[in-house]
Amino acid sequence: MLSIVLVEPEIPQNTGNIARTCAVTSTDLILIHPLGFRTDDRSLKRAGVDYWHDVSIKEYPSFDAFLADRGENDELIFFSAHAQKNFYEFKADRSHDTCFIFGKESCGLSQQIISRYSGSCWKIPIRNDVRCLNLANCAAVAAYEYYRQLGFPFLER
Repeated sequence: MLSIVLVEPEIPQNTGNIARTCAVTSTDLILIHPLGFRTDDRSLKRAGVDYWHDVSIKEYPSFDAFLADRGENDELIFFSAHAQKNFYEFKADRSHDTCFIFGKESCGLSQQIISRYSGSCWKIPIRNDVRCLNLANCAAVAAYEYYRQLGFPFLER
């Protein structure tokens, strides 16, 4: 099972769009506080349209609380524009739960998290002369690559 984890997201429209991606791919969404918006925020609901009831959303008060709830076999994959490894070299594995972890829009994951998990940090390739790809787009690109490697199991009926 895949979960998309947003560490301190700031922009409700991004979270809403990611929730929509989660709904259509049967992916769990995990939100780590503090959030830059209220979860009843009108723009958050608007971006997720009518998909909210199709998304499993879990919230944690902190990154440490999230880590404490992980299983020993969970695979934690961190995304950073500063990572050395190209995400398209990542190999999806159906045998354990995987968490794709993204930082907040203004500055990404903290340096503390990147340093602690440097071996598990991946980047989505972009041109060198641009700063970054939108958070919602990153989550969609990553989720679809993961599911492509597994043969799109959410399409199994």
